[in-house]
Amino acid sequence: MVTSAMFRAAAMAMVLALSFSACQAQLSSTFYAETCPNALSTIRTSIRSAIARERRMAASLIRLHFHDCFVQGCDASILLDNSPSITSEKFVIQNNNSVRGFEVIDQAKSAVENVCPGVVSCADILAVAARDASEYVGGPSWTVRLGRRDSTDASASLASRDLPRFTADLRSLIDLFGNKGLTERDMVALSGSHTIGQAQCVTFRDRIYSNGSDIDAGFASTRRRNCPVTSPDGNGNLAPLDLVTPNSFDNNYFRNLLQRRGLLQSDQVLFSGGSTDSIVNEYSRNPSTFSSDFASAMVKMGDIEPLTGSAGIIRRICSRVN
Repeated sequence: MVTSAMFRAAAMAMVLALSFSACQAQLSSTFYAETCPNALSTIRTSIRSAIARERRMAASLIRLHFHDCFVQGCDASILLDNSPSITSEKFVIQNNNSVRGFEVIDQAKSAVENVCPGVVSCADILAVAARDASEYVGGPSWTVRLGRRDSTDASASLASRDLPRFTADLRSLIDLFGNKGLTERDMVALSGSHTIGQAQCVTFRDRIYSNGSDIDAGFASTRRRNCPVTSPDGNGNLAPLDLVTPNSFDNNYFRNLLQRRGLLQSDQVLFSGGSTDSIVNEYSRNPSTFSSDFASAMVKMGDIEPLTGSAGIIRRICSRVN
């Protein structure tokens, strides 16, 4: 028997589904075709210039987009500084002294503002920058859907809750990604961005000195050279997440996991006898499959709860509300 409560629940679910679909429908790859036709080329030039100066920036820009989308959606809230009315997301444990590339987004925004003031959102610049960064270091490209608007607030509490930590176990990661509508396969593919970039000693010290069975002894010994056992000595010292091809976007990250050479605990848990082992195995054998899945997952992640239409604003400066 269908009760009135069940009918109301079904009706509400339908409303939410329609609202979500309508929101997604407003994102379009041609959103700026008439209002700012040079937007994408302007962003691309700025991003490529920044990565040419510092190769590591590619990984940082991909991560910046990820850390934005996981907190109240892809709305550029991560770019907001502290103010009397805003508690910035930049200083939660998952971001503080770790997330970077803000000045690169500011430069891209300034360049776009010079071409077409008040038209292109910071949230869209983040999404385009991640795509351009991947492409520049040999990773996949994808069509970015545009039309996001910028938030007028940030949420440090949501950032602390919703962003994964480097100590996370597999179940926690699956739940965090699942809460954002991302599957285990999406999660493993997105984690593959750790084929580029670097990590601070403080994030992997316990792991390389643990003598645990889930880390290759020779790999741990090599990483100890630049990461002293005593904290806070060397906390900020950097090590590449992939020793073999640290500046190239490839599938070597997954081969490392098979050899117990995942630098972060949150990396190695993807191949630790759990439900994601088969995906890691597949990506280690098939770079084209990984590349295709990564692009698809980035598009899907970029669609998380965007502000569109009359919601939000177009910030003139990404770090503060107009």
